[in-house]
Amino acid sequence: MIFHTYGDKENPTLLLIPGLGVSYEIFLPLIDLLKGDFHIIAVGIDGFLLGQESRYTSVDDQAVQAIRYVQKNLNGHLDIAYGLSLGGKILSRIMERNEVVTDHAIMDAAPLLPLPKWSVDPLRYYQSFNVWTCYHWTGFWKFVFHSHYFDVLLDECKKVWPYGKGKSVRDGYKDVYTHKLETIHGADIHFWYGTKEAFVAKPQATHLCKIHPDTHVEVFPGMNHAQLLVDHPEEVAKRILDLKKG
Repeated sequence: MIFHTYGDKENPTLLLIPGLGVSYEIFLPLIDLLKGDFHIIAVGIDGFLLGQESRYTSVDDQAVQAIRYVQKNLNGHLDIAYGLSLGGKILSRIMERNEVVTDHAIMDAAPLLPLPKWSVDPLRYYQSFNVWTCYHWTGFWKFVFHSHYFDVLLDECKKVWPYGKGKSVRDGYKDVYTHKLETIHGADIHFWYGTKEAFVAKPQATHLCKIHPDTHVEVFPGMNHAQLLVDHPEEVAKRILDLKKG
């Protein structure tokens, strides 16, 4: 895991954890909007690092690495943390372990529940092939997966694929969807998802609300997976600044 920092260390802290198959650079437009207000730590997840080969380990291992960084460098305290998809899963595990204090947490379409065991292997190979098409883009797959959301993420997937390839995608997908979030600790927890991903995301939000009834759930009309961040970083920035103001 690699930690990229931006902004003044005297400002409130903001931890950003990306999703499966993309690098921390998916946050760069958001970072540009917020680096004057926060000390930002953008995480590179093992298996999806830029410019160096690595292998995905596990949600637990990534959570522990992040916890150790926060304990060593940030006095064990985060003002705000935002995890996208797999990043939200890692953030949930950080908060489940309860070894650092996080004032405000945003989980954007985080997978918090396991899939049926019989479906994990077929789906992780499908997901690997799905990401492979991002790197080896063809007219056929562009037709199959064509949407504004998918086109925008194309370059992000292409950046990291050569360094972890299908093994990191498959291992990450299997790990994410074979663990259930059992408990969580935090004063202010938010779960976001778009209407176009509701079939998958809504059960995750429902589960989170069961174990943490004070969770704030927001659903964004017309948005697909990661689309709010990719297409509207200014909206994400505004919401994070609102949390900072209290």
